[in-house]
Amino acid sequence: MTPRGRGGSRPRLAAAGLLTLATLAGTGAAHAGTAASRALPAGCSGTAPITCHYAVPPGSYDVAVSLGGGAAAGRTEMWVEARRLMLPATGTAAGAVATYAFTVDVRQPEGQPTGQGGTGNPGLDIRFTGPAPQVSAVSVKPATRPLVAHLAGDSTVCDQPTAPYTGWGQMVTAAVRPGAVIANHADSGESSGSFLGNAALFPALLSKVRANDPVFIQFGHNDKQTGASAFRNNLTTMITQVRAKGGVPVLVTPPVRRLFDGDRLTPTALHVNGAGVNLPGEMRALGAARNVPVIDLTARSKALVESLGPTASAQLYLRSSVDGVTDNTHFSQYGATRIGGLVLQGVREQNLPLAAYLR
Repeated sequence: MTPRGRGGSRPRLAAAGLLTLATLAGTGAAHAGTAASRALPAGCSGTAPITCHYAVPPGSYDVAVSLGGGAAAGRTEMWVEARRLMLPATGTAAGAVATYAFTVDVRQPEGQPTGQGGTGNPGLDIRFTGPAPQVSAVSVKPATRPLVAHLAGDSTVCDQPTAPYTGWGQMVTAAVRPGAVIANHADSGESSGSFLGNAALFPALLSKVRANDPVFIQFGHNDKQTGASAFRNNLTTMITQVRAKGGVPVLVTPPVRRLFDGDRLTPTALHVNGAGVNLPGEMRALGAARNVPVIDLTARSKALVESLGPTASAQLYLRSSVDGVTDNTHFSQYGATRIGGLVLQGVREQNLPLAAYLR
C-alpha cells in the first residue's frame, strides 16, 4: 500500500457520522449583522478562498470565527493547516453572522511528521472555502490544557496535504468541540515497527501525552510481512508506554481495502497478510488480553463496503474518472468522512475520553 510513496487508506462518514457533520453545519450563535460587506479580519486576504495566517508557535489554540455579515447570503467551509476540516459547508443569511469555536493543533511540520508532501508554513493557516465564503472575525488564543486525542497510524489516517488523497484523521476534526483537539501523528507508509522506531513518530507522540489523553493506534496496511509475535510486541510496547504516561491507548483495526471476490471482500482486503497473519484478529486478541479498548474498524468498514457492493463502494476510494487515479486502498474525501464516522461511532459506544467532546 503506497499512497504518495507510502501506505494507508481513505472513506466518508457512516450514517451517524454524516449526521454529526450535518448538525454541526446547522449550529452556531447567529445574530443580525450589517447588510453591507465587511472588511476581512486582520491576517486574512482573498475572496474565494479567503486565507488567514497567524504567526503562532506550535501548540493548541482556541479559535473562534464569525461567518457571514455580507450583503448576500454566504456559504462557507473552514479548513486549517494540512487540509483538516473544521466546519463543513455552512450557510449564513444575508446580513447575518454565525460564530463557531474550535480547538486547533498547530505543529511544524503541519501535516505528516516526516514531512512527506511538504512541511507547510510555520504558524496557523486557515482557509475559508465554499461557493460564497464569508468571514467577519477571527480570534486565536492559546488553549488551556485541552484533552488531546493523539492518532498513530499510516496514510489511511494521516493529514494528506494534497487532494484527492484524504485520511480519516483530517475529517474527524470537524466533530470535536472546543476543549479537545485531534493531534494527528500518522505518517504515510508506516508499519507498526517503523512507526515505533522512528524518533519523529511514536517517540515524538509519546512526549506529548498527558494524563487521560486517548491515543488511537491503527496499523496493519503496511505490516504486509510482519509476523504475529512481532506485530503483538510492537503494539504492546506502544500500549505500555502510553499507559506509563497516564494516557489511554485505544487499538483501531485497519479499514478494509476494496478487493472483491464476487460480492465479498478477499482475505487480503481484510488484512490477512503475506505471512498468513490475521492482523485485525491479533489486535482484537491483544486488546482483550491487555484490557485495551478496540474499535474494530475492519469489521465496521467491511460491513459498509460489502453493503455498497463492488460498484458503489468505489466512491469511498479513489476513482480514475473522478480523481485521476484508481486506488482501492486510499480514500476520497467522501470515503475518509465515512470511515471517520465509523471511528466516532466506536468512540461514543465505548464512552472513550474523547466522547464527551463530540458534537
